[in-house]
Amino acid sequence: MIDRRPFASLGHADHGWLDARHHFSFADYYDPDRMGWGSIRVWNDDAIAAGAGFPPHQHRDMEIVTYVREGAITHRDSMGNHGRTAAGDVQVMSAGSGVTHSELNAEGGTTRLFQIWLQPAARGGEPGWGAKPFPKSDRAGRWVTLASGFAEDADALPIRTPARVLGATLKAGDTIEHEVMAGRHAYLVPATGALMLNDGRAEAGDGIAVGGGTHIVMTAIEDSEIVLVDAA
Repeated sequence: MIDRRPFASLGHADHGWLDARHHFSFADYYDPDRMGWGSIRVWNDDAIAAGAGFPPHQHRDMEIVTYVREGAITHRDSMGNHGRTAAGDVQVMSAGSGVTHSELNAEGGTTRLFQIWLQPAARGGEPGWGAKPFPKSDRAGRWVTLASGFAEDADALPIRTPARVLGATLKAGDTIEHEVMAGRHAYLVPATGALMLNDGRAEAGDGIAVGGGTHIVMTAIEDSEIVLVDAA
């Protein structure tokens, strides 16, 4: 099962400082057919104006993965963490029993990022935060695990749910594959470029939901950057 969701069909909210596209129901955007995909609850494609951002606000019981595509985001939280995550890098926050945080674009230009929320395997627990660089050259023509809830993925940022966030960069003509096992749910978005995915085309920003028991083959039509989440 493969469900293609063109970028133009996504939820849209333009707040001036924030231009957001919602792959799943979020805030004022509601679509009963897009409430989530497995444990994936939110996938927002955000463009944040220079000097703007999300002021301090609270979360609990959610795994929040931020994949920065352009610019950088500066994080502060009630645990005392403070860090800047630049394009190509990833930060994760386990909200646990509750955390207050802010995310600011302190750069001179627009910051573009994917904000991905996953439901945790268990509620509560101490909140946590971490960030890590993932050079795009290391992902050339292959998947790299950026965040993971599996102990064997020691080089990835830890999340508290049985899921993996994968990234790859492809040159035009390169092919990469992924097997979505039975009972799993995958969702992928080309951050840049365009792909042939099995028998259909996916443009930058499109969302692709893939059901369990499906083998997907992606061939880059243009140089492309892909983010894929494989979740329960």
